[in-house]
Amino acid sequence: MAEIEKAVLNHLNEKGVIEDSTKFGAGGQQLVGVLKSLGSADMVTLEQTDRKEWTLGAEAMEILEAGSPEARVWALLPIRTDELDAKVGAQVSKVGQGKLGAKKLITREKDAENPKLQTLGKVEGAVFEDTIRAALGQIAKSESKDEKTIATLVGKDIEDLKKRKLVQLVKVVAYKVTKGPKFALERQKQATDLTREMLLDGSWENADFKDYKLAGAEPDHGSLHPLMKMRQEFRELFLEMGFQEMDTQRWVESSFWCFDTLFVPQQHPARDSQDTFFISDPELTEAEDAKKVKPEYLKVVKNVHENGDYGSVGYNCKFSNFETSRNVLRTHTTACSSRTLYNLAQLPKFKPGKYFSIDRVFRNEEMDKTHLCEFHQIEGFIVDYNLSLSNMMSVLGDFFTRIGTPKLRFKPTYNPYTEPSMEIFGWHEGLGKYIEVGNSGLFRPEMLRPMGFPENVSAIAWGLSLERPAMMHHKLRNIHDLFGAGVKLDFIKNAPITRI
Repeated sequence: MAEIEKAVLNHLNEKGVIEDSTKFGAGGQQLVGVLKSLGSADMVTLEQTDRKEWTLGAEAMEILEAGSPEARVWALLPIRTDELDAKVGAQVSKVGQGKLGAKKLITREKDAENPKLQTLGKVEGAVFEDTIRAALGQIAKSESKDEKTIATLVGKDIEDLKKRKLVQLVKVVAYKVTKGPKFALERQKQATDLTREMLLDGSWENADFKDYKLAGAEPDHGSLHPLMKMRQEFRELFLEMGFQEMDTQRWVESSFWCFDTLFVPQQHPARDSQDTFFISDPELTEAEDAKKVKPEYLKVVKNVHENGDYGSVGYNCKFSNFETSRNVLRTHTTACSSRTLYNLAQLPKFKPGKYFSIDRVFRNEEMDKTHLCEFHQIEGFIVDYNLSLSNMMSVLGDFFTRIGTPKLRFKPTYNPYTEPSMEIFGWHEGLGKYIEVGNSGLFRPEMLRPMGFPENVSAIAWGLSLERPAMMHHKLRNIHDLFGAGVKLDFIKNAPITRI
């Protein structure tokens, strides 16, 4: 190795460059190791080039020495087949006869003494040339064995050589070598430690220290899903703003909490099977769960739906106890908000509060690039005395500024359980326009008063999906690349830290 290194450095000192390492006269396979070692020491600079070259196999080398099987058979004609096998071997005899027969250059006559044997002869006037050996010889003598050069040199014979597996196209890695920033005819010994002597005599200032490679093998580990990283960011944001997290463990919810307490009419299209997943077993809510609701509350909710109250005329439709008991996969986390508000209203003394939730909801929607049957909903509400639309707009301004969307616009809309209601639009720098980022409103008296809240208590609420900001953050156009079976594991493992 030392001799190879010396030869390389001396050549560079004289010539300045090694154009092609594969044509350098010293080293063979060890040369690559020497070059990489010199490169890591910055003594040389390596420029790698890849190309494909033809190489000769063992059979090809045998043909170069003794001739092709057909040439060896041709040279012995006329001859009986058993004698031919004995002289050149059965394999060479078989291949040679086959190639000469395909070119109609030999004759065959059955032996009079042994019908199983044949006497082979030359077709009268036939001429044979060993083109295979000649083509292999041209390849062997050629300085350049790249695809284009050899194709020009041997022409169509290359196809025959490939079929007979006499040549093989292989990838060749070559290096152009030039002097590096630390080039020298001999390696300078690098210091591995900072010693006391170096500090005392000042030699450490000019010492060449060996680089330390501290990178180790990457350990096997799991990775948080990018959606869960985004969820945690929103969770910490709410906590910083003084919100408490609601209990969201009920994925299966009764229609009473999912719809009826929110003043959603039982004939509303959102409660059809085309939009909601109804549970078949158990179809109705359990009795233990129903007992947690005061009968008086259920009666008031029923009366508000049928006859109206608190300034409302209701829906003038018969309220079905069967419909309110049906189990569904919750269509929104507002069902959790409704349960939380009801529990707050049962306290001896009203206490203002701020609450949030981030969890899955389910809707019977047609799936496409931007819609799934299940997704995550972010929801927050504040309940206090005399809250108004201006309070809600102020809170929304603070919330969306914290997630990087300070420019907001509001558009009036309709929700069954909030009045007034507003759609929220935020300015998207990348798209250069306002896009819808959420929905909001004040919970209606028909929802709050039956729970037991005083007349002067109101609640502002808003919600948005988790998937949309996550898709925008990771610049994804298809929601299936973020959530579901189509997500690539590399995306989960290599996703950057989420910051909103």
